[in-house]
Amino acid sequence: MKSVLTALQDGRLIELPETDKEKALRYMASILEAIPEVNSRVDIAEGVLERERQANTAIGMGWACPHIRVDGDAELFSVIGWSPAGIDYGAPDGKKVHLLVMYYIPGNQRMTYLKELSGLAKAIQKGQGITNIQNAAGLNEVRNELLNWVSASIDTAMPDAKARMIKLEAKHAMVEGQAAPAPVKLEGLDRLLPFYIVAGAGIKNITLAQDEDFVRNFEKTDLDAAVISDRNEFEAAGYKVFIRSRTIYKGDRLLYDCLAIKQ
Repeated sequence: MKSVLTALQDGRLIELPETDKEKALRYMASILEAIPEVNSRVDIAEGVLERERQANTAIGMGWACPHIRVDGDAELFSVIGWSPAGIDYGAPDGKKVHLLVMYYIPGNQRMTYLKELSGLAKAIQKGQGITNIQNAAGLNEVRNELLNWVSASIDTAMPDAKARMIKLEAKHAMVEGQAAPAPVKLEGLDRLLPFYIVAGAGIKNITLAQDEDFVRNFEKTDLDAAVISDRNEFEAAGYKVFIRSRTIYKGDRLLYDCLAIKQ
């Protein structure tokens, strides 16, 4: 389950603010589209929704695997969404969906995707379903449960040496998820924090960072899009923010590479 582990390490585990299925899927698609290696000419949201119209991707037991298949050779990417309240997804067992794993599947990764999906299904069946995720108090608990699944999967699917190596990666990801990174001193300033902002027409600004408290506080500021697009620096949530670069994606969506300095 390498793409799930990578998603956890790269901060692509999110709490879904919407319980409406289409809105939740569009929100997750915007995260996938912000990945630099993802084909910017592909409309992820429309592709995922079209797949849902053809066949519902709910597996049952409270989880679903929305996805989009694309031509070409690239990496398999995923974004993981957690809905505490649950989403009326039209699942075959009638249960609300609390865990969504959305995949971007290039042509050369289709077998890898099927193996990963099988690994997820086995991990859920061997455990207590998604009860721990459904009842989690926050994203840290969700992350830890997913890391348990990753660990259980690699125990049976990989040679011992490779399993030990990936377990170390999982342990590192768990530590990052439980505590904010250690403060970095820079010329007398308290803290320097790299992060990203995903912005665009019709979507709420999304903040991507390893520090969950920072993300929570920063997204509460409800920044005006004009402030982000027109300036190279501004102040928000007790930080001075510097925009290092801007990348334009399809659908008038932009990815801002930023540095925040605590004031």
